[in-house]
Amino acid sequence: MHDYYEYGKKELIENQPRIRIAVMKENEDIFKSMAVEMLEEIKANNAIDKKTVFICPVGPAGQYPYFVNMVNEQKVSLKNVWFINMDEYLDDNKQFVAMDHPLSFRGAMQRLVYDKVSPELLMPENQRIFPDPNQPQYVTELIEELGGVDVCIGGIGINGHVAFNESDPSLNKAEFLNLKTRVMRISDETRTANAIGDFNGVLEDMPRYCVTVGIYEIAQARKIRLGCFRSWHRAVVRRAAYGVETTEFPITLLRDHPDINLKITEFVASLE
Repeated sequence: MHDYYEYGKKELIENQPRIRIAVMKENEDIFKSMAVEMLEEIKANNAIDKKTVFICPVGPAGQYPYFVNMVNEQKVSLKNVWFINMDEYLDDNKQFVAMDHPLSFRGAMQRLVYDKVSPELLMPENQRIFPDPNQPQYVTELIEELGGVDVCIGGIGINGHVAFNESDPSLNKAEFLNLKTRVMRISDETRTANAIGDFNGVLEDMPRYCVTVGIYEIAQARKIRLGCFRSWHRAVVRRAAYGVETTEFPITLLRDHPDINLKITEFVASLE
């Protein structure tokens, strides 16, 4: 067993981690922190009449209730904001699962965000983007047209993936970091972890395909913020911070990003 998997909070933070780590008390503190960063980015850009572009997830999604409340209470306009969602599950024909599917990210965003923001503040529908399995190149082209992504919000999967950019040891670092938005088959590890975490363990009916924003688009974002709060994130965070850089564990390829941090809970940090 690698030594770093046994690092307690002190060793995790002080043994020169190769990715910045911010320790927060509980899950809700991570979600609030993400929501505040999103709102502050929008307010700063609104003040100079500048677009705000996010790559955003539905895992984690706990930031959205805080975000919506702050937007509505402070009357912050989202009219010049683009939400580019990271990914969506696909059916066996490699088309979107229905919006009423219990795992649909499009359905979740509608319920959690777009139905809750005051209509006079909400961005137009054409600024609420999901990667399209039939036009995957659109996301890459749109981001270039918009001048890049301000903040990428997300999490890390059990095999180190960000969005659904799964492990691929057949590629070198440069090749992996050039992977753009595309349709993918989801690994068995990810299907299992997501079934346990999000679908009551219903592995049989977990989708086998997805469409995902590429690691290329994520790596180009000016800021990257990743939340880690699940029990298995204890190992993921330690390998991300101290493991060998490898395409077998994609988060390690983002360690050179100039403004990335992992927001983790005391539970993940402590091993107690």
